[in-house]
Amino acid sequence: MARKGSNIYKRKDGRWEGRFRIPETGKYRSVYGKTYGEARENLIALQKHTVQPTQKCKLTVKELFELWLGHNRHNLKESTFANYQMKLNLHIYPALGGIKFDVLTSKHIDDFINEKLSHGRIGGGGASPASALSAKYVSDMVVLLKSLGKFAEEVYHYNNPVKNIAAPKIRQKELELPAKHVQQTLVNFLTKNLAKANSLCGRLLGILLCLYTGIRLGELCALKWSDIDFVEQSVKINKTVQRVKSFDGKTKTKLIVTPPKSEKSNREIPLPDFLFELLLKYRKSPDCYILSGTGKLAEPRLMQYYFKTILKKANLPSINFHATRHIFATTCLERGFDVKTLSEILGHATVELTLNRYVHSSKERKRECMGKLQLAC
Repeated sequence: MARKGSNIYKRKDGRWEGRFRIPETGKYRSVYGKTYGEARENLIALQKHTVQPTQKCKLTVKELFELWLGHNRHNLKESTFANYQMKLNLHIYPALGGIKFDVLTSKHIDDFINEKLSHGRIGGGGASPASALSAKYVSDMVVLLKSLGKFAEEVYHYNNPVKNIAAPKIRQKELELPAKHVQQTLVNFLTKNLAKANSLCGRLLGILLCLYTGIRLGELCALKWSDIDFVEQSVKINKTVQRVKSFDGKTKTKLIVTPPKSEKSNREIPLPDFLFELLLKYRKSPDCYILSGTGKLAEPRLMQYYFKTILKKANLPSINFHATRHIFATTCLERGFDVKTLSEILGHATVELTLNRYVHSSKERKRECMGKLQLAC
């Protein structure tokens, strides 16, 4: 039987065979491989060699994007679709939407990239001047354009003028974590104020959950008391909250609950004893959200504002809420966690992502490691 979505089969002799129908003749050609992956690579190479773009596209960039969105809509999460629509409406359509796709050139794209990196939205979008967009944001839009080109080439056999366009280089900014004494002061402040927090105790518990489980802010906002397993002493992460742009004409944005960021993000995290005891103490109805203490959905942005307020009350420097996830990851490795376990707790697809983005070495840690070196006699 062929793998789903492919025309690749395992033969009786143990080899894998990939079949491809040539559009011009209607006849099939076959390629072979010792493994499914090898056969798939050979099949892709055959397709690229055989199918040459032969048709000119009479559609504009906007018209072609609308076809692409319709073709991929069922595969996109609502938040992803809203993100694409926002980038298209605010940036790509005003600059490139009216250009015929067939006459799109590298100069068009280069000018678009340079404009966005220096000025952001065309015309500023209002009375105040537009600020420059980040390289990551612009790079995401270039990826959108390249996806459109691939769609035009593979589905309609149009020429692909954006195939070799290079996205701007993204420089990953190193996040500077607060010193250990700052982290400990924050934890002390949270635990000390839990008893007298009343209706706000859920928010304090939420910050502690992030510091000691590494969950994302959206995942925290989606947590209900029913997601705490009081038998297994664990928390189940299976949804997230996001505010996305609305296209129904009623509101500008809306709050939605969706599955987690990726398949690996759907996970169950064991809880440390002290945190589990706090959850037992402040436990509420299963249908209540942990942050609000009611059936009302928590707003990620409001939680960020509340976190800033907590830091001010504790006389601590400003910290981005997402830093709690980085603090957790770094602390876990310092306490002897293996990387594979940590990666699964964080919900990452690979251990490389865990190490490269979420693990930080402080000056104190570097000094401690270097202190282990001894002069060889």
